[in-house]
Amino acid sequence: MIRTEEHEEDYMSPPWLMPMLRGSYFIPCSIHADSNKNECNLFCLDCSGNAFCSYCLVKHKDHRVVQIRRSSYHNAVRVNEIQKYIDISCVQTYIINSAKIVFLNERPQSRIGKGVTNTCEICCRKLLDSVRFCSLGCKIGGMKRGYQSLTFSLRGKHGREYQGGSESDEATTPTKMRKTNAFNRLSFSPGTPPIYNHRNSSRRKRIPHRAPF
Repeated sequence: MIRTEEHEEDYMSPPWLMPMLRGSYFIPCSIHADSNKNECNLFCLDCSGNAFCSYCLVKHKDHRVVQIRRSSYHNAVRVNEIQKYIDISCVQTYIINSAKIVFLNERPQSRIGKGVTNTCEICCRKLLDSVRFCSLGCKIGGMKRGYQSLTFSLRGKHGREYQGGSESDEATTPTKMRKTNAFNRLSFSPGTPPIYNHRNSSRRKRIPHRAPF
């Protein structure tokens, strides 16, 4: 079966990822042009439409929305937001304003300094860590080359696809609660009568006799 480029991208990644990478951000919102702070820096993963401003957020209630940020004229998203929905492994992360971020698209470098041992496999940008790509877009480029190990799919511990949110100790809480409740039922159940020893009771109620003088 022959796939077009668009269908191929949808096959390899979530349907909202490419629209997010190609979106136009930090432009004035056409609906709220007269309002302050009307730059379009939000993207809805459920709608996969154009970027919108904070005033438009009311139209996306209960939707998955991420905020696009900018560093050195390049668009980025915070790791703690995007990692809920896709696997960002093999992509370089950076610390910007005390927050960890990943860049959306490639940032090629014309010059590579001496002593650089690791660069992006797609755009050849210098990398800080032992990873393969400088951005989410470059990871898609690696997937297009046929690297079978690359994926954006989040998998749980048992191989099931993870739908979002970070894993925590909450996953074990129901089991702990069930064990605690079972213990409480065994120890304090009102339906269990106390053990009553008739022999010992009759001995205690017997009237003592005095020895004769």
